[in-house]
Amino acid sequence: MKNQEWEIPPALRPNPGDYSYDLERALKAVVSLKTYVPSDAFTANTLGTERAGSGVMIRDTGLIATIGYLITEAETVWITTNDGQVVPGHALAFDQETGFGLVQALGKLDIPHLEIGDSDRLKVGDQAVMAAGGGRHHAVETRIVGRQEFAGYWEYALDDALFIAPAHPFWGGCGLIGSDGKLLGIGSLILQQGDAKGRRLDMNMVVPIDLLAPILSDLLTYGRVNRPARPWLGMYATESGASIVVGGTADNGPAEQAGLRAGDKILTVNDEEIPDLVGLWRRVWSSGSAGAEVRLRIERDGDAMRVSMRSADRTSFLKSPRLH
Repeated sequence: MKNQEWEIPPALRPNPGDYSYDLERALKAVVSLKTYVPSDAFTANTLGTERAGSGVMIRDTGLIATIGYLITEAETVWITTNDGQVVPGHALAFDQETGFGLVQALGKLDIPHLEIGDSDRLKVGDQAVMAAGGGRHHAVETRIVGRQEFAGYWEYALDDALFIAPAHPFWGGCGLIGSDGKLLGIGSLILQQGDAKGRRLDMNMVVPIDLLAPILSDLLTYGRVNRPARPWLGMYATESGASIVVGGTADNGPAEQAGLRAGDKILTVNDEEIPDLVGLWRRVWSSGSAGAEVRLRIERDGDAMRVSMRSADRTSFLKSPRLH
């Protein structure tokens, strides 16, 4: 989607006069990303072969922070600035645990970069700006409405995620900018929550930027964090009432090969009960590193049964980006 095809309603945009820093300059550091993924890529069916979102310049060398699903297995990356500069980029790194991705611009970008802020200091109620590529007409004035653990159905969990509202409608890779003009997080997804009156509140889940600093050197050096990979099952799971239910399995992943099916209820992992979705993934990850055996007890059509599988390294299923 081209920048001129959508705009944030004026009433939701940030007013530069309300900020002590140069808001317009800060917003120039947020760029649009368009990526192209081969049709035979592992994530092509789930994430698509053409992906669009945003990223934030964090170093004047052309280093851009984004959300990893935009660039996973991407062979082609195009970067567009607010003033129309277009340069190619390289999908440099993706961290499966935090969800951060890094892109390296392969041409000169005449834009500022944002300093990394301190997301640990954020409190519920704090004001911030959520921005996609394209300047103030693509930015939303928002507030922190929660910070708590978060679990995703795709074997993902954060101990302390940020939640903001109003939500940005094009959240993927957006930059969350704090009251000091520094980068506080990267937008990951949108969630809906109902209130007591049945009204729907749209929120963005944002990955706190403090999770990037401890892994940045590894990502720049190796393209991933330099430690053993977590065990991965290729299993999609959701909470359904008091149960954890399999929603599907990844093609040729450990869960599919072990015969796990959509609709199976997961009762235990390695003989330990699981309280919720976060607990499920933590039990799996506590099995060891990728390659460890994971034992599940499940319920299928009212019958309890045991399923054992050899976990894998998720990255081994992905295409590595090529530098053109």
